[in-house]
Amino acid sequence: MDVVDWLLDSDPAIRWQVLQDLAGASPDEVAAERARVATEGWGATVLAEQAEDGLWDGGTYRPGWIPPERDGFDAWSGTHFSLQQLVDFGLDPVSPQALTAVARVRENVRWEHAGEPYFEGETEPCINGVALTIAAYFGEGGDRIAQTLVGSRLEDGGWNCWAEYGARVSSFHSTICAVEGLRAWMRAGGDDQRATEVVEAGEEYLLERGLYRRRTDGSVPDPRMTMLSYPVRWYHDILRGLEHFRQQDRRDPRLADAVELVRGKADGDGRWVLENLHEGPVIVEFEMEGFQSRWVTLRALRVLRWWDAA
Repeated sequence: MDVVDWLLDSDPAIRWQVLQDLAGASPDEVAAERARVATEGWGATVLAEQAEDGLWDGGTYRPGWIPPERDGFDAWSGTHFSLQQLVDFGLDPVSPQALTAVARVRENVRWEHAGEPYFEGETEPCINGVALTIAAYFGEGGDRIAQTLVGSRLEDGGWNCWAEYGARVSSFHSTICAVEGLRAWMRAGGDDQRATEVVEAGEEYLLERGLYRRRTDGSVPDPRMTMLSYPVRWYHDILRGLEHFRQQDRRDPRLADAVELVRGKADGDGRWVLENLHEGPVIVEFEMEGFQSRWVTLRALRVLRWWDAA
């Protein structure tokens, strides 16, 4: 089966993106398929799990059933990551289903950190970056989150979620979340000269390191950053970084190594394998680690077509 046909043999959340980004479909055809995200498949499943109090699985960042002593436990079925997943699905933000879900969040959902309203954010930049992406996507402003991110950047240009506990060296993970969020906020109309300077510094942090290497000696601090994952959650990897720069249409030569790493991972069928699954309880299960992945293949092909178009 042709790779594009294989991708189209999937959920509406993938199909509409394939039609738009790979198949050259008409805007009407893309819009019709995208509309199905709210009523069919994965999108409808996630939407149906939201309670009337706005929460998914009883909690904001983590599900409500996780006890405090398991604070570091990764679980992806709470409100924050469910909203991130709906953004990835491309749920139409003006659909009735999206408007209802977001209104519930706006009116009811508070962060566990200190009871802040969801769309005002909390303190950790990896959390705030994703929350800002969500706020911008659904038309919820996010100005306060942007201000918090602007004020929490470190001297080396990036961010670290442990900065409030003394960390002074930035993290790839925190930085990609922050720059994604700030760019999404700017595309949605956010305008702050300080934010422009800060996000450019954050992107330079990533570019100086080729998306996955230490600047000092070129070594790889974590081999998982060269492994292709989905969903990305708060984790950085080379494909997530390349998707970010694709959205900015910035073909910086320092990305070339990461591009060729991704290109070289295609199998004999021209498809990509899910190399790293960030495990934890989920609402929707997509694909298995070690097997061909439609999500990874879509994202890899999208990046390579963009890069090669130059």
